[in-house]
Amino acid sequence: MSSNNISLDVDYVKAQFPAFSDPKSSKWSFFENAGGSYVPTNVIEHLNHFMTSTKVQPYAEFDTSAIAGDNMDQATKLFAEMINAKTDEIIIGGSTTMNMYVLSNAMRSLLKPGDEVIVTNQDHEANVGAWRRLAEHGMIIKEWQINPETAELNIDDLKALLSEKTRIVAVTHCSNIVGSINDLKSIAKLVHEYDAYIVGDGVSYAPHGFPDVKDLDIDFYAFSLYKTFGPHLGLLYGKKDILNKLPNQNHEFLEGDVPYTLNPGGPNHEELSCLIGVYEYFNNLYEHHFPGQDASTRGKIEAVNELIAKHEMEIANPLLDYINTRDDINLIGKTKISNKDRAPTIAFTMNNKSSKELSSDLVKQGIATRNDNFYAWRCLKALGIDTDDGVVRTSMVHYNTHEDVSNLINALKTI
Repeated sequence: MSSNNISLDVDYVKAQFPAFSDPKSSKWSFFENAGGSYVPTNVIEHLNHFMTSTKVQPYAEFDTSAIAGDNMDQATKLFAEMINAKTDEIIIGGSTTMNMYVLSNAMRSLLKPGDEVIVTNQDHEANVGAWRRLAEHGMIIKEWQINPETAELNIDDLKALLSEKTRIVAVTHCSNIVGSINDLKSIAKLVHEYDAYIVGDGVSYAPHGFPDVKDLDIDFYAFSLYKTFGPHLGLLYGKKDILNKLPNQNHEFLEGDVPYTLNPGGPNHEELSCLIGVYEYFNNLYEHHFPGQDASTRGKIEAVNELIAKHEMEIANPLLDYINTRDDINLIGKTKISNKDRAPTIAFTMNNKSSKELSSDLVKQGIATRNDNFYAWRCLKALGIDTDDGVVRTSMVHYNTHEDVSNLINALKTI
């Protein structure tokens, strides 16, 4: 199916999110989506149902327990289909940071002192810190550094770092500061030529379109479900043949029970169950925009991804255009979204104001945003930006509107 002549129905989208009718949250033009998104009614209903009717230990024979277990399994299956993975290739844990830490502990068994691990200084710390700690066990950490003028990662610089000793490359799919989409598929192909593993951080990518992990041919991929319209959980994907090689990180009696071996203590039951609501929301988006057209779960996601990308480009480019007219505002990253090469995550500093002052001024005018280093302090340090004051980050998703952007531009005009 083609979405070329179809535009995202933003009124329909916003009607699915109770936040836009709530007296507290509806008053804001919300630009803090990269920190955590609103959730649709479907998610809330599934959470309430679990807590009301099935808040028992799952997988027993009595009905409420059986329903709880079935819903947890269904949520896992549906999310696997959404990203084109197998059900036993995804782990739902407490957060991306926790999932990466557990993964790095497990991956240590495949390494030996002197093996090389490549990380970037563009990433959020979740995909940097856990791998850097392997230096404590004799591994050599190399840093793939951004261009300090453009804030971009150059793949030729990665080529210069790769060697026969490279075992792991950890790189973000999309920077939560720079906003650029890195060509993860090409990076994975290159890394695999050195018989190394590639770990992708999709936290800032997935809110703008769930990836096809098989098409990327990535070995591991992680993102935060609370930034993709769900509860505060993190998803980790891993190729099954690699997961089978990793030592158990869970209870002893779960030895060999992949992927639970990489999920100490197991998932949060009620929050896992309500992920069904995320699937339902995206399925509803598909059926609303493509009525009567059948497709696989992944096919539906790809169609909705296109609608979202087009809408986000249309609302983000006017903001980028305006910022580019201001000599006193310093934009980080690309000046325009073209062919989905940038997420609508737009960070900047101001010459005559601290980021804290600028953020406070915007909040006073109804713009929900903030200043911070957003756990990408190495990126800011490389760009010569004060990591304590940080940047102002204005991040959008598909429920943001032209009106939101106009409100932000008008607020900036007064500053």
